[in-house]
Amino acid sequence: MSDAPVAGDAVLLQLMWLASPALPVGGFSYSEGLEAAVDDGRVSGEASAADWLASQMALAPARADLPVLAQAHRAWQRHDLARVSWLNDFAGRTRETRELRLQSEQMGRSLVEWLRNQGREDAGRLSHLAALAPSPTWPVAFALATARANATAAQALHASLFGWAENMVQAALKAVPLGQLAGQRILQALVARMPALIEQALAMEDDHMQSFSPMLGIASARHETQYSRLFRS
Repeated sequence: MSDAPVAGDAVLLQLMWLASPALPVGGFSYSEGLEAAVDDGRVSGEASAADWLASQMALAPARADLPVLAQAHRAWQRHDLARVSWLNDFAGRTRETRELRLQSEQMGRSLVEWLRNQGREDAGRLSHLAALAPSPTWPVAFALATARANATAAQALHASLFGWAENMVQAALKAVPLGQLAGQRILQALVARMPALIEQALAMEDDHMQSFSPMLGIASARHETQYSRLFRS
């Protein structure tokens, strides 16, 4: 019996790479309003951090970034650049605060540079991504990265959401602060909720995509001017 790698293994490795906090796109440097929630006393321990992140995952990425990612992934696969541009515009203009918009744009641009560094022939799609105005956004850039890795849309969403959760749990460990085992318990609870949210996002149509999380928006806006902070604004 051969232990030689198969095509599916190569896709899995690419997805693990893209989901890693070590990917040089800066995802680890953002708290997405969590630090402000800690400062306000809304998040003060393991239980409240778990509740905050579970609510945020269901109300923000699951209804905004994930459906955009799923649709952009399909658009990149069929080379529908007009659709890609529409989705990128939607992702940019529906951010609730300047801080959240700049995060998506910075991470999108950084992923463009990472893709360029891969040295693969894909000039048409990558050039289109880089030229998106005012900037490529994170879900649209991540969609191209996973499409180039020959992942399915469902696999792309799993990698993206797990990467988001791992980054946010690490932010909670530093900002609350929490211990490593508490962080693993929170991550376990988030992972248990992911399959249903991903299934929902894969089936979501344009009219149901949204970015409406008022408390998250308020926390992010407060974080922009917070006196002392660990995370980027």
